[in-house]
Amino acid sequence: MQLLAIHHAAIICSDYSRSKHFYHQILKLPIIAEHFRADRHSYKLDLALPDGSQIELFSFENAPPRPSYPEAQGLRHLAFKVASVEQSKTYLQSQGVAVEAIRIDQYTGKLFTFFADPDGLPLELYEA
Repeated sequence: MQLLAIHHAAIICSDYSRSKHFYHQILKLPIIAEHFRADRHSYKLDLALPDGSQIELFSFENAPPRPSYPEAQGLRHLAFKVASVEQSKTYLQSQGVAVEAIRIDQYTGKLFTFFADPDGLPLELYEA
């Protein structure tokens, strides 16, 4: 077996409309497909990234909140590669998104920063 790439990351949100707006309108991820699964009273939204990978956005009634600070075991954050961390930070701030100070990766010398989605999921911007 050989893993070739990450196909998708799945995210469960607390407010589907708010998260759909954030990922589609603010982060500008195109919608591939949107389904309402009546048997689960749940939405599933597939969003595309330019490299072919995807984000699956789910809504589930009564999903427990994500444990975070202090960080819990499991997936720590989702990182997006961008051409310019500085320009991306400026854009996000213009959309009302709080963004941390830009830092430099001590091992690669690349710029990076963090922000959060509407449910507090840590997201990273990492310079290409």
